Amino acid sequence: MFSSLSLFIGRRFSRGKQRNKMVSFISISSTIGIAVGVAVIIIGLSAMNGFEHELKNRVLSVIPHGEFEGVKGPIKDWQSMSAKAEQDPQVIASAPYVRFTALAERGKQLKAIQVRGVDPQKESQVSQLSEFVTGDAWQKFQPNHKQVILGKGVADKLGVKVGNYITLMIPKTNNVGRVEAPQRVRVQVTGLLVLNGQIDHSLALLPMADAQQYTRMGDTVTGVAIKVDDVFHATQIVKYVGQQLNQYVYLRSWKQKYGYLYRDINMVRTIMYLVMILVIGVASFNIVSTLMMAVKDRASEIAILRTMGANDGLIKRVFVWQGIFSGVLGSLVGSVCGVVLAWNLTSIVKVLEHIVGHHFLSGDIYFVDFLPSQVHASDVILVSGTAIVLSLLATWYPAKRASQLNPARVLSGK
Repeated sequence: MFSSLSLFIGRRFSRGKQRNKMVSFISISSTIGIAVGVAVIIIGLSAMNGFEHELKNRVLSVIPHGEFEGVKGPIKDWQSMSAKAEQDPQVIASAPYVRFTALAERGKQLKAIQVRGVDPQKESQVSQLSEFVTGDAWQKFQPNHKQVILGKGVADKLGVKVGNYITLMIPKTNNVGRVEAPQRVRVQVTGLLVLNGQIDHSLALLPMADAQQYTRMGDTVTGVAIKVDDVFHATQIVKYVGQQLNQYVYLRSWKQKYGYLYRDINMVRTIMYLVMILVIGVASFNIVSTLMMAVKDRASEIAILRTMGANDGLIKRVFVWQGIFSGVLGSLVGSVCGVVLAWNLTSIVKVLEHIVGHHFLSGDIYFVDFLPSQVHASDVILVSGTAIVLSLLATWYPAKRASQLNPARVLSGK
């Protein structure tokens, strides 16, 4: 009975008109502060979730999880190396590749690019490059047709479109290691690689046989790429598989080039959790002020309740409920606003970019050129739950003070 009575009285106190306008103002401020804090933290965590999702499903889906490259030059018997690697249960698939640096030329425009020669069928087993290539260029990607698939950023820099021709200047060395005049190869752009990120501005794809021919590698390859079942433990898997191979190879994993992205995302997420505690904690301090003033404002009502037989526990629960109402209201409003804004964060940022005329994320610097967002229910529950718990803790001291009021002094006006 006392529990339901304390809830009823606490609700009446929360809804009732305050005689002191300052109490009302601070009460509303505390609720708004909690709501804003909850909303901002949910948006921030959703953005970090979005970056992690894009890293895993966009960047890590098109770059090799691991690579084995020959220490003493190109790999001749890459078939046996590939078969040996695939014997490990943690390796899903493998594919050979040829890699070299070239200079792309179109008129007066020049662009240094990383060229990767791939076998479309084998490459599709270790990456999802085909999903980001425009049109049917990947299906028609065959050797001996002078074809190239350019990253969209490279194409924009050179000012070319699908169907245009560019010239690749490929460095050559003679038998004694002296650099010769570069080989010039005219190729047609048959497709664009559209990842909306840093890779678009540096990568070009060639059929592997053409790349071998242009670099005079014969049947050898630069290395063998693998796809593993646990991308975030790729370094350990690559090291273990590399030790089982019969050839001396360099061991590389995606973390050597893009690992900083994953570490930065986790670091920022950790900071966001710390900020969450601080922001919501500061907002909860307003609840302490509100309830302390409410205790003074409602002193006569408290005294009347005490004379009617209300014990200390009931008085405490009344003000605990009043504080929880502020915390719950702020948490719910903040959660709803945060989730709605987080769901539409990408489009909102695009509208802001259009209004101010400035692109916040540049594709040639960051691994994506847009602000991704992904809402996780666990984050919403954690943030809103933290706000409610801190609001509950903030009610302890005011509730204790309320239970210690002397009804005789209050009613006598002393």
